[in-house]
Amino acid sequence: MSAHCQLTGRAPGFGNAVSHSHRRTPRRFDPNIQRKRYWLPSEGRHIRLTLSARGLKTVDVIGIEAAVARIRARGEKV
Repeated sequence: MSAHCQLTGRAPGFGNAVSHSHRRTPRRFDPNIQRKRYWLPSEGRHIRLTLSARGLKTVDVIGIEAAVARIRARGEKV
């Protein structure tokens, strides 16, 4: 599963882990990704979305229909 949010587009950030001696090694900052199942009343079916924690809150505010419309506007298949 790729660590990106279908709604907000949030993806991993990259940087360095810095040790006590200041040696730098590559690391990855993953977003808080959750898989959530929603009922889509307009299509009469369930959909499973991969969302960040911010994306889950956004769905709570704007509703699942508007969220799916945004995802489809970005060109992703739902």
